[in-house]
Amino acid sequence: MKEDGIGDLYTAYEELKRKLFLEGLFDEKHKKKIPFMPKVIGVLTSNTGAVIRDIINVSTRRNPNVYIRLLPVPVQGEGAGAKIAEAIEFMNKEKLADVLIIGRGGGSLEDLWPFNEEIVARAIYASEIPIISAVGHETDFTIADFVADLRAPTPSAAAELAVTNIEDLENTINLYKNRLKMALHKKTELMRLRFEKCMNAGCYKDPYKEINDYYILVDRKIKSLENSVMQKLKDSKIRGAKAITKLDTLSPLKTLTRGYSLVECDGAVVTSSKNLKTGDIVDLHFSDGNAKAEIK
Repeated sequence: MKEDGIGDLYTAYEELKRKLFLEGLFDEKHKKKIPFMPKVIGVLTSNTGAVIRDIINVSTRRNPNVYIRLLPVPVQGEGAGAKIAEAIEFMNKEKLADVLIIGRGGGSLEDLWPFNEEIVARAIYASEIPIISAVGHETDFTIADFVADLRAPTPSAAAELAVTNIEDLENTINLYKNRLKMALHKKTELMRLRFEKCMNAGCYKDPYKEINDYYILVDRKIKSLENSVMQKLKDSKIRGAKAITKLDTLSPLKTLTRGYSLVECDGAVVTSSKNLKTGDIVDLHFSDGNAKAEIK
């Protein structure tokens, strides 16, 4: 006995899932970032199903300027997986979109099987264009969902993830615009207050005041210096007069005026009679003249 129907498919699904997981095709480091404002949305799905209509409705509502480029592919049945892989390669080769949405509506495991094929998984992994997988309902998981750069629970959700809501973007821009206006107004007001404060400062109202203050200060310093010099000169004169008076008091000439005389012998002052002998000729100095004498 062997499992029939869904049993064989589920076994194949788990085996391929494990194989690709071990190879690293599901790793987050390989996921590409979805563009913020894509101009062209590439869609790989049936051109007759509700998927493309949902994607167009949601995308144009969120951003009327976005361009939807549909490349019809079979989404179930034999050979559908190969067609999907070829379409992914073609969109990359021709660079026909900024982001790709691949998907279909809900269905059984057999209906969703093309998105569980290895050829589709490897085409998604090799794609240079970011890919959003939107296969089946929210509870449906396919191999394509694990390999894709982003999984959406439904095709409509994929359109919401791929297309930025222009209204939200406008609201955000207006918010930033208002914040910028307020910031500029606040900055301008602050600069105006600083300007007024500066203009009210003394250096602007009377720019020569500080110079004049320095002139006054210099004049004071000069006057103080002159007074100091004059006082020192006066003190010096007083000290000089005192020194002259003292010197005059101690002068030998002053002593001579009181009747004394100065005796010199051979140019030396005689301070004792012992220094003289009979017959020495001495010089006698008086206050009003000189004379010579002989010692006897």
